[in-house]
Amino acid sequence: MQAVLNAALPIFALILAGFLAGRTALFGPAAADSLNRFAIYLALPALMFGAMAKITPDQVAQVGFAAGFAGGIAAAFAVAFVLGLGRGLRSAQACIEGLDAGYSNVGFMGIPLCLLVFGPASLPAAVITTLFTACVLFLSAIVVIELDLQKGAGRAGTARKVVLALVRNPLLIAPLAGLSVGLTGLSVPGPIERFAALLGGAASPCALVCIGLFLAQERVVLSDIRPMAVLVVLKLVLQPAVTAFLVYEVFAVPDLWARTAVLLSALPIGSGPFTLAKLYGLEAGVTSGAILLSHLASVVTVSLLVAWLA
Repeated sequence: MQAVLNAALPIFALILAGFLAGRTALFGPAAADSLNRFAIYLALPALMFGAMAKITPDQVAQVGFAAGFAGGIAAAFAVAFVLGLGRGLRSAQACIEGLDAGYSNVGFMGIPLCLLVFGPASLPAAVITTLFTACVLFLSAIVVIELDLQKGAGRAGTARKVVLALVRNPLLIAPLAGLSVGLTGLSVPGPIERFAALLGGAASPCALVCIGLFLAQERVVLSDIRPMAVLVVLKLVLQPAVTAFLVYEVFAVPDLWARTAVLLSALPIGSGPFTLAKLYGLEAGVTSGAILLSHLASVVTVSLLVAWLA
């Protein structure tokens, strides 16, 4: 319980700080948009670059771990996406809800929690999950959203708009640049590495404060409570259950890596889906509420899981 609280309380504090700043009019209505754009175009790309630049070929070679963790993400995403379409959402909106269901808070909560529970030996696994969560899942969602939003120009026109939108997107350029550095064994010059670390360190705090600002400015719609609860169940129950089945029953995964995969898949929803929802104007209310509820519920669910895995 203490390990979970040590990782979760700072998250609640940042959301609360944003909420109070919004309620007291310290920040106006445009503050959430400005902070979100800062996270999307500067801080988050720097964070992704820094994480990917540390990837090694040996870490990428953990195929069973990667497949198990990715399988849990895919299952949660698919169920949430289909349920969203069933409620009449367009593909881009349903994609945000799929992102909610599969996007673990691996960077801000997962890495310190793994250090507390499993020690430094679990860090490579945490870096791999960052790759799949903040890069593969995030970028896949961007592709789906762009395909939906760019409809109407014909196949060739749609493809052209999607490609242009992607190649101009720093959330695609930064992780690919970092991955090329990591896999080639090149070292990042000290000043650049420090710059990326300083800028990337602002990504999660800014996004969490932005969630608090959004909650202060918006009213929770009662009709949104049910989809929020469904997303929380998919994230905290379905994803880790599928991941556990895959890493223990399907793939050959070292014990420490298997336990780390299950723990990281059971974390609450990270701030990434909210930044994307705000950027595109999609499902921000449901997403912000689901993030908050998932962190509250995770104090119980993740504590129980930590007691079992440790």
